[in-house]
Amino acid sequence: MVKNKKINILILHNIRSILNIGALFRTCDAVGIDKVYLTGYSPTPLDRFGRKREDFKKASLGSDEFLDWEYKKNIGLLLDKLKKDGFKIFAIEQDKKSVNYKKGKIKNKNVFILGNEVRGISKQILDNKVDQILEIPMRGKKESLNVSTTGGIVLFHFL
Repeated sequence: MVKNKKINILILHNIRSILNIGALFRTCDAVGIDKVYLTGYSPTPLDRFGRKREDFKKASLGSDEFLDWEYKKNIGLLLDKLKKDGFKIFAIEQDKKSVNYKKGKIKNKNVFILGNEVRGISKQILDNKVDQILEIPMRGKKESLNVSTTGGIVLFHFL
């Protein structure tokens, strides 16, 4: 095993849109994410019969062929394991405790979490499971960006 190898993981938690997930898979491939976890009710690239979803295939352009991904129902258990394994956990979310994403300091082992398109990441996860909450400052009248756009900005900044 390579010592001090950087490992970067993305967790997509309760993302509703398979198109957002497909776009994020393409971004993950482009920046070199090592693994993607789909958690909660996030749809996976495969339908219930194990076939590739056409809508995902169109958005991802086959990036799932090169990307290691896995579904885990319970994000809390997954985060506990990753924390125990020495990962630094970053939530990408708007919160009273969030800081400008450019002030985040990554380590050799990092996890980035993106949450639901409307509700974001739950307060329980933000308060009890993450090391730092990062947000993109918004200057316009809209409060947020699309989750796949947000993921692209933050991941390209760090990786």
